[in-house]
Amino acid sequence: MKATNIASAIFTLMYVVEAVRWSSGRQTLVRSQAMFDFEKDHLTEQELAAVHSEKRQPNVPKKCKTYPTDPDWPSEQQWEDLDSRLDGALIKSIPEASICYRNGSAIESAQCQSLTDTWNNSTLRISDATSIRSILFQGMTCMPPAYSAAFLGNKKGCELGGFPEYVVNATSVKQIQVAVLFAKEHNIRLVIKNTGHDFGAKSVGKGALSIWTHHLKDSEYIERYTGEGYNGKAVRLAAGIEVYEAYALAKKHGITLVGGEGKTVGYIGGYIQGGGHSPLTSIWGMAADHVLAIQVVTADGSFITASPSNNTDLFWAIRGGGGSTYGVVSSMVIKAFPQIKVTTMRFNMTTGANFTKEKFWEAQRAYVDNFAYYADLGYYAYYRIRHVNGEIFHDMTSWVAPNTSEVDFRVSLAPLFAKWKALGVPFDPIIQEYDNFSDGWADGFPQEAWSWTMRQASRFFPRENLVNETNRAVSFDAIQGVFDEGANLIMFNFRNPPGSDTIDNAVNPAWRDVLMFALMFVTWNPANSTEYVTQLSRNLTYEWNPRWKKLTRGSGTYMSESDYIEPGWQQSFHGHKYQRLYAIKQKWDPDSVFYAQNAVGSEDWEMREMILGHLPSQNSRLCRT
Repeated sequence: MKATNIASAIFTLMYVVEAVRWSSGRQTLVRSQAMFDFEKDHLTEQELAAVHSEKRQPNVPKKCKTYPTDPDWPSEQQWEDLDSRLDGALIKSIPEASICYRNGSAIESAQCQSLTDTWNNSTLRISDATSIRSILFQGMTCMPPAYSAAFLGNKKGCELGGFPEYVVNATSVKQIQVAVLFAKEHNIRLVIKNTGHDFGAKSVGKGALSIWTHHLKDSEYIERYTGEGYNGKAVRLAAGIEVYEAYALAKKHGITLVGGEGKTVGYIGGYIQGGGHSPLTSIWGMAADHVLAIQVVTADGSFITASPSNNTDLFWAIRGGGGSTYGVVSSMVIKAFPQIKVTTMRFNMTTGANFTKEKFWEAQRAYVDNFAYYADLGYYAYYRIRHVNGEIFHDMTSWVAPNTSEVDFRVSLAPLFAKWKALGVPFDPIIQEYDNFSDGWADGFPQEAWSWTMRQASRFFPRENLVNETNRAVSFDAIQGVFDEGANLIMFNFRNPPGSDTIDNAVNPAWRDVLMFALMFVTWNPANSTEYVTQLSRNLTYEWNPRWKKLTRGSGTYMSESDYIEPGWQQSFHGHKYQRLYAIKQKWDPDSVFYAQNAVGSEDWEMREMILGHLPSQNSRLCRT
């Protein structure tokens, strides 16, 4: 054997030994037949071992993440080298509204006007690498001039603010791994974004490197998924799949998936990782309950499978423990159910001269009186109650009755309709039966608006609050009370089916006893005063939501649709499961490579700059507490 071959063999052996040492204690093998093509393009264990063996000195934890003004921020050459390793996928962040500005001043142009006119279009916004729904917490530093935040003192200009410095437009797992390792090596804040459909600012952060998974659009129907406690139909969905795409796949193959109501929400990101309630929750539980396997890149760059037999603690945590927390999920396998018929109902009602506000609330009480009955039939309702021009506007976005014919649905609602008729309720319901859930969902849930001048808070009302007549009256008064004081409402009626509390995953235990999920929200105009907006925001957190919490002690709320500064969020989002989640976070991400607002382990960090005096600004340094 030639000397060069011997040296090569020794070098290869060193790689293998290092790989074995480095991956000790973890089942890192990902079977190629269980992967999409973009996942097959990943760093091998030998390549990862080489990366780790190059580090002569262990990283010394730093007080704060590294920022562009710091001396150890990567050089331009290092960023160029990263882009080369990413095959040109690195994007220097440019806020979407920058087209409305030139040399720091606002300009008038057809492009800017078009952007302004369509700013609330979620389909357009999610196609941008930086756009996020929670723009308030970014600082609103680059908005179309018409929406410039006067209440924040913002002049009509454009700055990067809390948007990430760079974005990786990921089209392979290898690119995700390289990005994670780069952020870890340079102590840079790392964020993950698919659609930006996020009320909690988890996909934004000053000085961050963002991994954008939106273009990972692979999907697959599996006629028979076998093993690990399940033998049946399933789907494999990549990280960029949106709800409407998942439901289209389901309809094509004559199956049903437990997913969300928002059309352009990412299916396997923060939605399902946060638990994921669904129009089908009353019969089949939470979306996270039906995850069969997960492919994920962890904080040390490993690409692994988490399942009932592989990396079981991570499998438990990701199913309900929160997104942007344990790793970057590239795909999931999801259990599929048979195709079912469904009946839906939609209607609006508005108060006026012939339908007083007193009658409106009496009609609402008649409805809420039977929440347990409707949920136990398997129904789900999503509706809003809003202040509009001095009147109360109520729209039932969709009342969904799975496995129910139109005839049976009308029979079940006949007593309520009779009460409403006696009260003179002005409503003309659209009731329709469909032979599959996907079509009923498509008609029943219009595309969600991309709202940005709002804040919200929320709470679960357990069964005991609504089946007892006295408790129900007190709960109803508390909900009406915050509306009368200026809040708007988004309301849900559903349950988790019997036995769901025995499912062993990280879903908030408070979900299992929910009968009403209530959200309060406030809105304002960008030109409103700082004092006005501040008071609205403070009312949510410090006045109104505490009333609901006092009535529902020991319950919680949904992390994905909660108060940005939810007090005691560990209990509210996770209940008794939090300590286990925190321990898993420390095991898999001891260096806090992954951070997100109100995510597991986030209490170890803080942002000291504030918006409106009480909202942590994502446009500030992230430092250890």
